Amino acid sequence: MSNLFKLALNSIPRPVLIRASYLIRPFLKIYLKGNRYTDPIDGSSFRKFLPYGYENQRENVLSPSTLSLERHRLLWIYLQQHTDFFTKKRKVLHFAPEQAFYKRFRRLKNLEYTTTDLNSPLADVKADICDLPFADSSYDFILCNHVLEHIPDDLTAMKELYRVLKPGGTAILQIPQDLNRAETFQDDSITDPKQRAKIFGQYDHVRIYGRDYFEKLGEVGFEVNEVILSKDMNSKDVDKFRLAKGEILPVCSKKFISPQDLI
Repeated sequence: MSNLFKLALNSIPRPVLIRASYLIRPFLKIYLKGNRYTDPIDGSSFRKFLPYGYENQRENVLSPSTLSLERHRLLWIYLQQHTDFFTKKRKVLHFAPEQAFYKRFRRLKNLEYTTTDLNSPLADVKADICDLPFADSSYDFILCNHVLEHIPDDLTAMKELYRVLKPGGTAILQIPQDLNRAETFQDDSITDPKQRAKIFGQYDHVRIYGRDYFEKLGEVGFEVNEVILSKDMNSKDVDKFRLAKGEILPVCSKKFISPQDLI
């Protein structure tokens, strides 16, 4: 099964995969039903999760019901337990919306919810993250999950995210990150998809982020809180929800500027 998933990920365009997943998901949910692991997004339990990965397959990480990965389940738990995302009126901008979230967020009556991406069939607004068609300080919440590693000019993208976030707002900007690497590695001369997959981990990634990612966010103006949820969770729950132990959730905010600050 791992080889089959790897072949599909690397040979079928992502928009086609998204549409196809709606057809196969009900069968996977029945086939893998059990009580060993639980997807916190919909509460479904399974005897095991599915493998996932473009270059290096990770076993037991893809939920058969919501198609969530570790990072999606981590984000869901954070939003549910540590924010007012599900209860207060919020204007939300969601980049490259994931199936695990899309319909659930769309149904929330408290959210004014907008999705955006250049290619996703789930995007309300087709837009370049480096040149967003939104006014300054427009959104209370920005969700941008594993997008920036695809963007050659990520600094411009970060500046745009900061620009459209309201003062006091929250932007959760997840990326794949090598925490053993002090500095981000990027080589723009690497353009071959196979080489990118080998070096960056995926055929359409253009860099490997290191610990300096948080500093980069700070340089454009964000105040960054490095949240490690698994540190305060029971180890049994970390395994039950199939989270990546030690993963850092970059929770960014935009400072209010008072008239005194401008003097």
